[in-house]
Amino acid sequence: MRVEDQPAYVLHARPWRETSLIVETLTRDHGRVAVVGRGLAGPRRHAQRAALQPLQSVRLDYLPRGELARLVSVEAVDAAPVLAGDALLGAFYVNELLLRLCPRHEPQPRLHALYGPLRQALAGPDPLAWTLRRFERDLLDALGVGLAWDRDDAGEPLDPEADYRLDPEHGPVLDPRASRDSAPGAAWLALAADAQPAPALLAALRPALRGVLAAHLGPVGLRSWGLMGDLARVRAGEG
Repeated sequence: MRVEDQPAYVLHARPWRETSLIVETLTRDHGRVAVVGRGLAGPRRHAQRAALQPLQSVRLDYLPRGELARLVSVEAVDAAPVLAGDALLGAFYVNELLLRLCPRHEPQPRLHALYGPLRQALAGPDPLAWTLRRFERDLLDALGVGLAWDRDDAGEPLDPEADYRLDPEHGPVLDPRASRDSAPGAAWLALAADAQPAPALLAALRPALRGVLAAHLGPVGLRSWGLMGDLARVRAGEG
């Protein structure tokens, strides 16, 4: 049955054969859907090809056919934010997480609703690290594997002065050794309250959340993690 006028965001597009694209989208009603857009190389299809770029908000008509649907038509809803540098790498990371963790054809209305404001936040004034930590929290919650961010594995309120590592199944667990993958309770409480923490606390959330995401991703990590690591090493060398 043909799906018509479906709101979606473009997550990724790659060439297929000589004139076509395979495009991964996050739709409002059908979750992650991959569509094949055929014959998009000609000048008369330029508008459609331009609409099928990552971060773009679109409306799709497509015919579901197994894993790959056939694109019938696409129309851009707005202009995607123009990102560069770290913000562009952050967008690549967000889209890669969605591609890896969202199963195909499983409705994700909450994630679709989050993606629009996220696009603007990536282009906004807030620290990129805070935008990404909030998204990681919301992604886990939307996928049904979120945690009690403000309570430990025994259900007790977190001590702001103590350190906690994040167990993928049980949430914050007291970590007396204050290992690299733990963060102060004050950082977790700020994340739970959606209140941007001080820079040192915000930095501590990154490795702690990455451990949980890695557990859900399995043995193969993200390309964007490698790119971020390479960039950090380059900057450290320049400094």
